[in-house]
Amino acid sequence: MMRFRPCIDIHNGKVKQIVGGSLRDEGDRAKTNFTAVQDAVWFARKYRGDHLKGGHIILLNPPASPYYEETRKQALLALRAFPGGMQIGGGITDQNASGYLEAGASHVIVTSFVFQNGRLNRENLKKLCDAVGKERIVLDLSCRRRGGEYYIVTDRWQTFTEERLSETLLDELAGHCSEFLVHGVDVEGKASGVEEELVRLLGRWGKIPVTYAGGIGTLEELEHFQNLCKGRLDFTIGSALDLFGGNIPYERAAQFHGKEL
Repeated sequence: MMRFRPCIDIHNGKVKQIVGGSLRDEGDRAKTNFTAVQDAVWFARKYRGDHLKGGHIILLNPPASPYYEETRKQALLALRAFPGGMQIGGGITDQNASGYLEAGASHVIVTSFVFQNGRLNRENLKKLCDAVGKERIVLDLSCRRRGGEYYIVTDRWQTFTEERLSETLLDELAGHCSEFLVHGVDVEGKASGVEEELVRLLGRWGKIPVTYAGGIGTLEELEHFQNLCKGRLDFTIGSALDLFGGNIPYERAAQFHGKEL
């Protein structure tokens, strides 16, 4: 059943919605669509009150950033406000994953630790599974288009890997996690339509839960997304949600549990 998965994206210590492809570690820069007045705890409490489990908290600053500790503090407070209700990603490794689970995360979301030097690092993937168990792992396979195909990107979507998103790769990785999270990075934050080919691929595969994010800008586009994936994917809406300054009513998304629009 297709479900809405809410998000809390934290950049420079603030809850924000950004244009995905604009994120740069140098100078902690990003093109920002929306900066919330409320802190991360406010959003976590709202999602908890609306019984919306399975959303994600993403730290958008690298550990070397002067903003990292404030971003991390916001994330930890949000986890404590909704224990067991949200996943967390951003700088997760085998060394710190269990700490985030103990702080209240339901799952850890991982990309860069398992995709290093442009390739899938199977040794690191095994370390992560040994540390927390595959049932607590979400692999983030966010990708960008290059040469007509989709490639996994790391380091807050700034670095292309050589790993092409395919059913073969999904089959291999599905044995090492409980879910996938996939941002269509080139359309993330633009509310200008989804990556249709990517959505079809993910919906056609459909062997474990997959959440797609990127480009849903209207209820009509959400209906189109549902048709493309045949209702087999969960979805996240960020910048287009009225909660973050957009036009899609949050209450409408929050009520969506696989029913017809």
